[in-house]
Amino acid sequence: MKKLNVLMLAVFIAAASPASAQFGKLLGKGKSGAGKKSGNFATTWEGEFGNKATFLALVSPDSQFIIGTDDNSASVLDGEGKPIWNGDYKKITTNKTNKCEFQYTIWKEHGGYLFLFDQRSLGKDRVAVIDIAGGKELWNSEEYQDLIQKGVKAEDGGDDGELETVKYIYELDAFLISQKASVILVKANTGEKIWETNRFKGGVGKYIYDAKRNEIIMVNFKPTGWGALFAGFKNQLIKINAANGDILWDATFTGAVAKEMVTKRAIIDLWIKGNKLYMHMNGLQVYNIDNGQLLWSATFDDDMEKSSGGFLGTKKRTGIYHAIAEPLFTDDAVYLVMLGKGDKTKYVEKHDLETGKMLWASEKIKGAFCMPHIYKTGDKIMCQVGGKVQIQEYRWEEASTGAAGAMMAMGGFGSGSAKQWVPYIFWDYKAQKNSVLALDDKTGQTSWRSEKFDKRITDLIIDNDKTVFVGDGDEFYGYDIASGNQLFDVKHNDAKVGKASDVIDFDDKVVVLSEKGLACYNKKDGSRAYASEKIKGVDYFYHIGDNYFLRDQRNSKNIIYGIDMTNGETKGSVQSKGKGGSPQYGDGIDISDDGEYIFAFKGKKVEKIKVNN
Repeated sequence: MKKLNVLMLAVFIAAASPASAQFGKLLGKGKSGAGKKSGNFATTWEGEFGNKATFLALVSPDSQFIIGTDDNSASVLDGEGKPIWNGDYKKITTNKTNKCEFQYTIWKEHGGYLFLFDQRSLGKDRVAVIDIAGGKELWNSEEYQDLIQKGVKAEDGGDDGELETVKYIYELDAFLISQKASVILVKANTGEKIWETNRFKGGVGKYIYDAKRNEIIMVNFKPTGWGALFAGFKNQLIKINAANGDILWDATFTGAVAKEMVTKRAIIDLWIKGNKLYMHMNGLQVYNIDNGQLLWSATFDDDMEKSSGGFLGTKKRTGIYHAIAEPLFTDDAVYLVMLGKGDKTKYVEKHDLETGKMLWASEKIKGAFCMPHIYKTGDKIMCQVGGKVQIQEYRWEEASTGAAGAMMAMGGFGSGSAKQWVPYIFWDYKAQKNSVLALDDKTGQTSWRSEKFDKRITDLIIDNDKTVFVGDGDEFYGYDIASGNQLFDVKHNDAKVGKASDVIDFDDKVVVLSEKGLACYNKKDGSRAYASEKIKGVDYFYHIGDNYFLRDQRNSKNIIYGIDMTNGETKGSVQSKGKGGSPQYGDGIDISDDGEYIFAFKGKKVEKIKVNN
């Protein structure tokens, strides 16, 4: 699938003679930068799809299946790179599903499902589901219509790879499909209708499955293509018996489920704790899970999304996300970051988990555009004031017609001269009073607040409830949590790896991810353990299994580096210029669940690369 290169933090065998890489473009470097050496990854095997693989190119979590699809065909290889099956959708499906605007995979043990949606301008839309392991059609249907808004490309955005109107419920192995008049639950492997209800209107903005009770709780939203139908649309929070579709209760909620500008992900979270349902959306709303009664709420109008709209003459539409910490739950309380008046004032509230009674509210925390993380440690609530926020934008600019995916990471432009809205997703820092703030857990009063940092602040590392470590770009700090005393201040710019952007907790050390590599500091005194070679353009790191990876996506490239965190040495790197791949890792790249293998895609070709020699 032509998926968006979303810049997010990812938290996914055969033995053969290593071969030199042909198309994944493995990169090996000699000594450079701060003097740390680089190694080379080895190629385990090279395989080839039976089609062009221009739509999807993905690996199952266990690395036993590799799928490549284009608009009207699929090809699957096994874990050794050998072909399992290859075929045209029109021939595989009995309803002649052909050019598929939307495709996504659902991985299960020993294979999974390939979901296809054929949007037709004349006649009925077609849905088909294919068994990935065997290449056989499991079922098809023409009953489900208008799953994609007319005139909108599916690859321009999808909630976690799914349609707005189709959700796969792993716990039930079933698809929940929203239609204009009803919501239908069907078995994923047969298409058999389990139940249908016309009492839930709209798309499924978020759901949570309660395994203890075999019930589904869903929140609705107005699908983008259904505006006229839902002129009298109302917010619904509903609980359904998962076995038969009986409505157990139906409640309304305050606010509306918003979606991120580019990814279209619903900005809402649901949790079940005991006999209560907690809904995080512009604050917190708490419901009795047995009857849907609203028990208490702490809400605000979320003004963090700064959109310039899409009016005539507008050159950019912008949304800002991940600026406010998720609720922090303990056994008997919940802590909330709340918006004050104006987007640069926040405060923290502590509520009794059972009754919702507000136990305290902190003083207004001024100069805080964002507070992305809070932590409870001992008798303190540690607050990160400032930090990265995610920017999602559409920019009206000159771009090649196939360049949208490549533009995501602020990349370059291909050939072409068409003006279009080009999507970008990246992380950035906003000017604010970046600092570390400690609140007294009993009273909410400020225990201490660090001096204002420079132009940025990393996330916090809490160590044994005693110390907190943080970077500000050019410095690396350690603080005593109890007193707020600064234990050390190290000049991080001396490491010559660029400004700090993130921190990684690594045993008795803190590794500071920076714009041009890594620097590692000992927790006991802040002394530098190592600085890595220079790797320009690092935008994110991944911790997968026992392995760590860095990524560089500048200028339409996609380079993944494997790093030995004990010494900062580079195990090897892969640069891919192919398409497909996982949206977690970018165009042309996927990584196994254990982090031991990287898969590079380029057209029909697949390369399996071993991380640890």
